[in-house]
Amino acid sequence: MKTSLIIATYNWPEALELGLSSILKQSTLPNEILIADDGSTKETKEVIEKYAKQFQSRIKHIWQEDNGFQKTSILNKAIAQASGNYIIQIDGDIILHLHFIKDHIQSSKSGTFIHGSRVFLNNEISQKAINKLSFQFSFFRSGIANRINGLHSPFLSKIISSKNNNLKGTRGCNFSFWKQDFVAVNGYNEEMIGWGKEDTELSVRLMNTGVKKIKLKCLAICYHLYHNSLSRKGLNMNNTILAETISSKKISCTNGINKYANRN
Repeated sequence: MKTSLIIATYNWPEALELGLSSILKQSTLPNEILIADDGSTKETKEVIEKYAKQFQSRIKHIWQEDNGFQKTSILNKAIAQASGNYIIQIDGDIILHLHFIKDHIQSSKSGTFIHGSRVFLNNEISQKAINKLSFQFSFFRSGIANRINGLHSPFLSKIISSKNNNLKGTRGCNFSFWKQDFVAVNGYNEEMIGWGKEDTELSVRLMNTGVKKIKLKCLAICYHLYHNSLSRKGLNMNNTILAETISSKKISCTNGINKYANRN
């Protein structure tokens, strides 16, 4: 297996730097890292160039012009350029537990994709972590929400993780899948512009092809840095697209990754 770690980011270089620091400490490193950048300014590029010198893994910066929230298109562009056959996807405000990559790899199975969980950090803890480039978060520390998601236990994971078609907990900040399955459903639906539901809609199409979702618990732990809520503009349209995908049992979208196939 060759793994590609995809990091979606936009104009928060301090968070991205902390995330890259946590990747450096992974017990198992990905074969390559691709930064899917939805139009950040030069500060983000400078962080990537700084860390590229510290990784043995290849780091590639895929950037597109800032034209509003177009996460679906930058993710498709990045994944189209991924050389790995297994994709692990996070957001740029996510900090990884020591065994995050290892857990995704060991939990991967043919015919499945994985959605993991996250621990929420409050503003105070997030700012201290960024300022000190620190990513050790005690299970018992105050200022942490969803702390049960921070419990790392392979034994408990076998008991409470499950295969299901439930749409709850479908999120791109802790997500992994086989690239061939992603390509088969034409990747992210680029008709979905603005925040929300793009990961769920993709998951529905994957499940409509017979790929099973694994809801992974107590493994592949990640920590979500606090930030103000993003604009929900466009969510109604995205909800409409999601509902139509569910009702029509779609397995592919029209406006997806296939248009980038011949560019790489």
